[in-house]
Order: sequence, then structure tokens, then C-alpha cells
Amino acid sequence: MDRRKIGLIGLGLMGSALAERLLHASYSVMGYDIDPARCDELESIGGRVASDQAQIASCCDRVMLSLPTTDVVESVLGHIDAQLRPGQIIIDTTTGAPRQTSALGATLAERGVEYLDATVSGSSAQVRSGDVIVMAGGRRRAFDACEDIFRCFARRWFHVGEWGSGASMKLAVNLVLGLNRAALAEGLAFARAIGLDPGAALSIFTESAAYSRIMDSKGQKMITGDLAPQARLSQHLKDVRLILAEGSRVGAKLPLSALHRKLLEGLEAAGYGELDNSAIIRAFDIAADDS
Repeated sequence: MDRRKIGLIGLGLMGSALAERLLHASYSVMGYDIDPARCDELESIGGRVASDQAQIASCCDRVMLSLPTTDVVESVLGHIDAQLRPGQIIIDTTTGAPRQTSALGATLAERGVEYLDATVSGSSAQVRSGDVIVMAGGRRRAFDACEDIFRCFARRWFHVGEWGSGASMKLAVNLVLGLNRAALAEGLAFARAIGLDPGAALSIFTESAAYSRIMDSKGQKMITGDLAPQARLSQHLKDVRLILAEGSRVGAKLPLSALHRKLLEGLEAAGYGELDNSAIIRAFDIAADDS
């Protein structure tokens, strides 16, 4: 196995950040994306662009996927199926559907291909600073064989169980994270509405028992209206829908997540879907305007 050559399929916000970290750590990165502009960006920072997805699978023993949904992952794996071989490791960072993800791991294992649903908690900006964690499901031996990769961009990495466990853990984390972000947005909007300076309020929040780490990454973006995407609102809405689907399957009660989905759907309909998920604060601006 050539441990210094990493394949990367999907060069969006997260994928491009992963590529930067790997290249900075002196790995060779061969990447591919359906968007030629993203491929050009990879080449500009020293990566190699593959002619297609199949070339990556044929050339790289370890292939990372950074894709929007498990359906897209399944489509990509279908395209590279003929190139997959025993001993190869697929590292899927996609926040996906746990049951689909579990089935992918089992199917690939029948062919001797290792699979990790190695979900990442943190934004693309946090990947670039190495301030994320990895939660991986799959065989322990595959996880151990990829710790050098995780070390390139994460501060901690955890093996959380069999295939699908990484996706499940990511949904649990994102449930809390998303509600923390919504609570911060509501709190800042409330502070402004009652005549407080939002910047001063944020400073007090961070020193109080109300503190959450989301204040560090999203507080100023909410206050200044900087909605340049680090993690898109529509992607989090996808995650909330997955959370509610899993909750429905097992009979979990998720009233706050149900309300969160409604807020996010309203923002997506208003055109905020491709902006940063800190745009959740607009839900409270819109509510104030409509009252």
C-alpha cells in the first residue's frame, strides 16, 4: 500500500479543506469533482486531478469520499465498482443515512474492501485549522490503518462501532450542534430587540453558563451578517431530516428538531440554502419583520 497517495472524490467545501490539509502534510492527493472549477482549485494548490472517479479507485489504495448524501456515495461507488479490489480502504466522510451506510460497509466487505463511515464534526474552516473530530464506524483494523490521515486534519478521532455508527454518532452530534446554533441566533436576536448591543451580549454569553463552542465559530458571523459558507444551511437541513427520519424509525421524541426543521425549511425557501448555516439568525429577523 502506498500510504502517501490519497484519493479524494468530492472537492466541495469540506473536500477542498481536506485536500489542503493532506497536501500540507506532504501527502500526494489525486482528486476529482464533477465541477471543473473545483478540480482547477485542487491543481492550483499542488494536487493532481484525475480524469474520472475510476482513475482514483484504480490508482489509490485509500480513497476518501466527501459527498452530499449517501445516495451520491452509492452512485460514486457504482461508477468505481470495477476498480475496487481487496485490501482497499474507502473513507467516507459524508454525513449520511445510517442504515444505508451500514449496508454499504457489509457489501464492500464481501469483496474484501474495507469501509469506514468516518464522519467529521466541524466546518470546512475548522478542518483547515485542524480543529475537528472524526467519528468512524467500521472494522477496527481499517480505522487503525487510517489514523495517519485523521491526524492530518483532526484533533481527536474515535472508533464508535460497526458500519453506520459513524453516521449515527454524527447525527446525534449535529442534533445538539444545530440546536445550539439556533439558540445562539435566537439569543442574539433577542438581545438586539431589547436594546442590548449584540457584540456585548455575545461576550457575556461566552463567559456565562450559556456558553457553547458554537459561539466561537458562528457568533461573529451572525452579528456581522457574514454568511459566506463554511457549512451550508441546506446541508444541515438535510441532516435534520435524517435525524427526524431516524427518530421516527425508533420512536424517539424530537420536538425541538421538528421545529428546527421548519425554521430551516423557511430559510431555504427564502433563498438562504447555499449560505452559511449561521444564516439561521435570519429566521428570527424574518419573524420579527412579519410580526
